[in-house]
Amino acid sequence: MLFLTIYPKLHVVFALVSTHMADEDATTTKLRDRSHIDNTLRLTTAEPTPEFSAALKKLQNIYHSAIKPLETAYKYNELRTHEVTDGEITSKPMVLFLGPWSVGKSSMINYLLGIHDTPQQLYTGAEPTTSEYTVVMHGEKSRTVEGIVMAADNSRSFSPLEKFGQGFLERLVGIEMPHKLLERVTLVDTPGIIENRKQQERGYPYSEVCQWFIDRADLIFLMFDPTKLDVGGELATLFKQMKGRESQIRIILNKADNLATQDLMRVYGALFWSMAPLINATEPPRVYVSSFWPSEYAADTNRQLFIQEEVSLLEDLNQVIENQLENKIAFIRQHAIRVRIHALLVDRYLHTYHEKLGWFSDPHEVFEDIVSDPDKFYIFKSILAKTNVSKFDLPDKEAYQDFFGINPPSGFKQLSSHCSWTSGCLIDNIEKVISVELPALLSSLGKKETPPPAKATPAPPPPLPETKPKNRWRKD
Repeated sequence: MLFLTIYPKLHVVFALVSTHMADEDATTTKLRDRSHIDNTLRLTTAEPTPEFSAALKKLQNIYHSAIKPLETAYKYNELRTHEVTDGEITSKPMVLFLGPWSVGKSSMINYLLGIHDTPQQLYTGAEPTTSEYTVVMHGEKSRTVEGIVMAADNSRSFSPLEKFGQGFLERLVGIEMPHKLLERVTLVDTPGIIENRKQQERGYPYSEVCQWFIDRADLIFLMFDPTKLDVGGELATLFKQMKGRESQIRIILNKADNLATQDLMRVYGALFWSMAPLINATEPPRVYVSSFWPSEYAADTNRQLFIQEEVSLLEDLNQVIENQLENKIAFIRQHAIRVRIHALLVDRYLHTYHEKLGWFSDPHEVFEDIVSDPDKFYIFKSILAKTNVSKFDLPDKEAYQDFFGINPPSGFKQLSSHCSWTSGCLIDNIEKVISVELPALLSSLGKKETPPPAKATPAPPPPLPETKPKNRWRKD
C-alpha cells in the first residue's frame, strides 16, 4: 500500500501491461483443428453391434462354466496377482499413460477429449501436478468418483485394487463424463516418474500398482519430452515390468515443436538409443514425434510431420478399439492356460506327496522337502513332458514355496477327484475351452451368417407328345 501511495499511477501501468499481454495471448494463441481425431477414431459410429454383445456374453459364460471352477478349486488367485472379474471381461480397452513428470500426459488426455479450458479438464503445469492415478471413463454426467467407491463397486474392473490398501485408494480418483471416445476406451493418467524419490515416500507400493495397470492395459503410451530423456532406476524397473508387452508400448516424444529441426534430430537419436536397450524386442522401437496439446504448432516447425505422426498414433489407438473383443478372447485363453498349468502343478505336487509319504513319515517334512526342491522330484519337468506345456509359461518355483506356505496340501484334492457324471472333469473342460471353444469363438468374429441359398424349384417334366388313342379292335 505504501508503494502505491508513493507511486499512485504505477499500478495503472501494471494493469495496462497485463491487459495488453492477455489480449496479445488471446490473439496469438490459436487452437488447432481436431476433426482428424473424430475421423480417425470413427467416433460418430461408435455403437456396439448385437453380434459384439452376444460374443461378449458367450465369453463370460465360458469363463464361469469352465475356467473359474478350476481357479476356485486350486486357489489360483492366491498365486497370481492378476484376478479376472466380470467387470474386467466387459470393460472397455484401457490406455495407460506413463512417463516422467510434466511431459504432457494430462495435456494429451485433455487434447484427445477436447476438454481444454473446460471444468472437466485435468490439471496441468510445469511442476509435478499429478500425484494420483486418474481414471477417465464414460458416464451419463460429469462427476468425480473416489477411489474407495471404485474399489467397492464389483461391476467395475477396479475392485481388485483394494488389496493395495487405503493409502493407495486415497490416491485413486475416477472422472466420469459423457464423451464418444470414452464410450469406446478408458484413459488412465499416472503420477510422473521422479527418479530421486523413494517408493516409501509415495505411501503405497508404486511398482505393484504400476504392474497391475500394465497387466490390464491394451495400449501403453510412454511419454517423454526433450528435457527429460534420462533413464533412471524407476524407469528401468518400469521397463522390466513391461517385459513381454513390447507390442503394446508406444513411445512418444512430446513437445517436439519447441525444437528446431536439427535439435529435434539430436533429441530423437538420444531418446532412441536410451530406450532401445531397455525394450526386449528384435526390432527397434517406434518413436512418435509430435506435440499433443490443443494449441497450434509453433511457427517454422515440421507441422506436416507432426500431423502425420499424430494420425499414425491415433490409428494404432483405433486398431486397439476395433480389436477389443479379439484381444479379450486371447487374454481369457492365455489366462485359462495359466490356470490349467497351475492346476497340473498342484496335482503333481500332491501326487508326489502321497507317493513319498510312508507309514512312519512326518507329513510336514515330506511335503516341505518336495516344495523346497521340486527339481529333485521332477515336478516341473514331468509337466513339460506329459502335457505339452511351453516352458515359457511355467511360473517360478519360488512362487509355490510361498503358495504352499499358506495353503497346506490337505486343502486340495487331486484332479482325478474333480470329476462328475453331470459336468465332466474340470481339467477336461478347461482343455476343451483352450483348444476348441475359444478358438471357435475367435474365428466366428466378423463372419456374417448368410442364409443358405434357396433350393431351386424342380422344373416340371416335359410334356408328353400328343398321341391318338389306339383302337384295340382294329387290325393293323
